[in-house]
Order: sequence, then structure tokens, then C-alpha cells
Amino acid sequence: MSSHSFTLDISTLYLVATLVAAMLGGLLLYFWRQEKIAALGWWGAAYIVGGAAIATWTVGGAHLHPAIPMVLTVAGLVACGMVWNAARVFHGKRTSPIAFCGGAVLFALSGLQLGEGSPLRLFLGAGIVAAYAVLTANELWSDRRKAYKSRWPAIAVPVLHGLVLMLPMTVGDFLRPEGRELGQAWIAAFTIELVLYAVGTVFIIFLIVSERTVTAHKTAASIDPLTELFNRRGFSELSARMIEREGGVGRPVSVLIFDLDHFKSVNDRFGHSAGDEILKLFANILVHTLRITDIVARIGGEEFAALLPCSTDAAIVAAERIRAAFECAAVQVDGVPLATSVSIGVATGEQGIDLSALLVAADAALYRAKRGGRNRVEVATEAEQLVDRARKVAALQASSRAPTIVHQFDGAA
Repeated sequence: MSSHSFTLDISTLYLVATLVAAMLGGLLLYFWRQEKIAALGWWGAAYIVGGAAIATWTVGGAHLHPAIPMVLTVAGLVACGMVWNAARVFHGKRTSPIAFCGGAVLFALSGLQLGEGSPLRLFLGAGIVAAYAVLTANELWSDRRKAYKSRWPAIAVPVLHGLVLMLPMTVGDFLRPEGRELGQAWIAAFTIELVLYAVGTVFIIFLIVSERTVTAHKTAASIDPLTELFNRRGFSELSARMIEREGGVGRPVSVLIFDLDHFKSVNDRFGHSAGDEILKLFANILVHTLRITDIVARIGGEEFAALLPCSTDAAIVAAERIRAAFECAAVQVDGVPLATSVSIGVATGEQGIDLSALLVAADAALYRAKRGGRNRVEVATEAEQLVDRARKVAALQASSRAPTIVHQFDGAA
């Protein structure tokens, strides 16, 4: 293959890279407008800037002003910085001008000293791109709060991109004193790798966004929108896991059920908006009084529940602390002092206890607290817990006595 034909092939690869970058950038910007996710806008803009730099280089070729290659390289480094900044924004961090301009400024200042065609200048540019790739991967890795399935490929792709970019630089220019320039074969390989990296990155971006959306919807289905506590569904799911975990090591768990006293009168006298504020106040007391390991939920109306990995005595102490805090809340509605109190039922279970059994027992204790004058804590008796166990045994026996129905069919199977 002649040198001229190989150059045409390189130009074709540049053209393909430009079209791919423009298409992917436009796609990301479109979804940014649709989904209102700022990170998608940053990613899309990065692809547009990078594609424009490649297009200018491809079209201009040897006719470019000597200063233009430096400008285009700086633009490409800004695009790499924008990708890192997009990862930062996606995980809730602020936009940082240093994040997407620092590498370009460093290259521009150093490049002026090194001169055109310097191997060190080429090595510096590749090193900055690789550094941005590693920083992007680190940004994804540091977000350990969310275990996305796509996190590993999201980390691996930019790291591999940086390694592929730096490997020939290290082998070719860094280890050879004469610092010969990279051949056309390396440039072709870089261009192909860049296209694959761009496509793979966008695929991972959409995968991450999709997983975050699904997780958000799943979380919303388990959260009470008013108090931002778990709802009954979320409470049941998390409680089942805690009961299994604590039972595996032989530790008891306790359920607390709370019912705000005379709550209906608050709504009748002051309206539902005042009632909502009382609910949020009590939810705040629960969150700040109980431990972070305790599971707290609003399971309906003015009724709340909590599951604590502790004994009955410790649960009573926690319940009394909550009762006293709510009684001393000093609530005023339209300047009128409002007395607040809560009745609490407590039930404790050992290894193998069922959540529904604990809830039934705690609810029976709560009912006694209501009948006993409210604003008090009552503990479920052994008899109250045995009632639910007896119901379960009776249900199992009834199911075992159920007749077995045998279907007979004519003919061979």
C-alpha cells in the first residue's frame, strides 16, 4: 500500500470519527432536553466539541495555519475535561471550570515552551487525556452509595482507553532517546479505538441513566412522599431482611407501633395542612431519636412503625424517649398552643419470629395504651403474642387437612 493511499485511509477514519461524535453528541443533547439530566448535556457538548476539532483537522489538513493544531488540541482536551465534569455533575457535584479547562490550560502553557512536533509535547497531551480517563473512572468508583450493575464497565472503559492511549507513547517515545514520531499505523489504531471508546461510553451512559431511573422509581414506590420515611411496603421488605439477619446470630428484634393521639381533632380544628405538619414533625423526631440502623416507616394515616434490633428493655427506653420528645414539642398552630402526644405499643421476638406476628402483638399493646389513657408505652404480653402464633398453627393445620384433588385424563399422556 502506498503512503498516499494510507493517508486517504486515515482521512476516512477521521471522517468516520467526526460523524460518530456528531451523531452521539446530538443524541445525548436530545435526551438532555427530554430528561432534564444536566450530565447528559455535558456529555453531549463534549462529543460535539471533540467532533468539531477532528472535523476541522480533517478538512484543513496541511492548509491549516501553524497555530490551529494547537487550538484544536486544546479543544480536544477541553472535551475530555467535559466528560470528567459530566461524571461529577451526574453524581451531584458542582460544575468546576478547573475540571474541564485545567488540562487544556496546562497543555497550552507547556506546549508553547516545547514547540511543534516535540515528543514531550505529544506525550504530555496523551498523558492529560489518560489522566482525564482515570479521573472519570475514579468519579464513578467513588460513588459507592449506589451499586449499579453498569459501574464496572463504566470504570473499565475509560481506564482501558487511557492505557491504550499511553502504551505506545511509553514504548515508542518515552523509552527511545531519539523520540521518533508515531507511525501511521498507530494513528489508525488510535482513531479506531477512539470511535469504539465513544460508542461504548455512550452505551454505558444510557445504561447508567436507565438504572438510576429504575432505582429512583423503585425507591419512590417504597417511600412515603409526605414524611420521606418508608411506607408499609418498604418497611415490610427491609424488616424481613433485618429479622433474618438478626435471627441468624441469635439476637432479638423489637417492633414499635406509634399512633398520634387525637390526630383527627387536629385536622378538624386546623385543617389538613396543619395535620401534615404534625406528621412531618413526628417523623423528624423519629429519625433524630432512633439510631441509623433502625427501620422507621409511616404505615398509614397517623400510624408509624419502627423495627429495632434490640431487646424489650432497650425498646422501651427508645419508646419512652420518643414519647417524651413529642410531648415536649411545643407546637403552635396559628398562635394557638397544641398539645401533642403519642401512644406506643412494643413487641419483641426471638429467632424465627414473623414480622406479621410482631405487628399484631405490638398493635394489641398499642390498643391497651389507647384504652389506658393514651400518651403511654405498653409492652405486648406473652399471651398477646401466643394468640397470633395459635392462629398460624390453626391455619397450617387447616391447610394440611385440605382434600387432595386428583385430575384424571383419558388416554395416554
